[in-house]
Amino acid sequence: MKTLKTSLPLLNAMVVFESAARNGGLTTAAEELNIAQSAVSRHVANLERQLSVTLFTRKGNRVFLTDAGSTLAEAIRDGLGTIREAVERLQAPDRDTFVVGSSFDIAQMWLMPRFDLVASRIPNGQVMLLTSNDYKDFDQPDVALSIRFGTPEEWPGLVARKLFDGEWFPVCSPAFLERHPLASEFPQAFLDIPLLHLITQPGAVDSWQSWIGTERPLDGPRFTSYLSMMHETIAGRGAALAWAGFVEEHLRLGQLVRLTSTSRRHHGSFYIVTRTKTSPAIQAVVQALIGSVADQTLQG
Repeated sequence: MKTLKTSLPLLNAMVVFESAARNGGLTTAAEELNIAQSAVSRHVANLERQLSVTLFTRKGNRVFLTDAGSTLAEAIRDGLGTIREAVERLQAPDRDTFVVGSSFDIAQMWLMPRFDLVASRIPNGQVMLLTSNDYKDFDQPDVALSIRFGTPEEWPGLVARKLFDGEWFPVCSPAFLERHPLASEFPQAFLDIPLLHLITQPGAVDSWQSWIGTERPLDGPRFTSYLSMMHETIAGRGAALAWAGFVEEHLRLGQLVRLTSTSRRHHGSFYIVTRTKTSPAIQAVVQALIGSVADQTLQG
């Protein structure tokens, strides 16, 4: 019987590979990890040999993930994130904890840039993020509030305050658009460019099949994580469908550009969900987060 030790690569090699994948270079990874570049190259080569796949293609001083490399990098990133959360939870000092629940992607793409807003309203306690795709986990009594997608009717007995609509549109990096100019904004024009896909349920309205209006399978890498897909979009690997509310900063900084002037909307929206009776601290955090959305709208 295979054990974890015999069936998985060494943790050190996976950490080094994840850093190289995220930074897009062996030298940058070596600087981040404070090791020699030759050690980074050795770890990556050993990993490729053990898995019998090519993880990077190399062009000058830059490295680019292959499809196999993207799949592995995404899995390692998610796994290390789970481990980090568990370690931080175990090492947390014994004091009042303010728990905020959300999916991993919402936490990374929307909540973490606002973490200071939350922490500043909880001066005598510790803020902890509980990430899960099962909203039932957020019904635990120790969860102060959660960020959810859907409709208020799905959460009876709770109070839902709307953050922003469930709206999405195609985006890509400026460099990608130079290489793959669209002939038009018509949905069928996207059949002519590389696409990045978020794995969704069959028939999902926020898929490329739905946007284009086709039922046939479409080529392109598929991701279980929205965050990983957007990393690859910013890196110029393809066009993706982005949710409004999550990419405004990337658009503002010029890391991403919209490919259409139109958007599509889901019947659901993003909400802050709390119990009917809340403490002043919870109310302060809710108001701060809702206010951050209004501020972002004014800046846009």
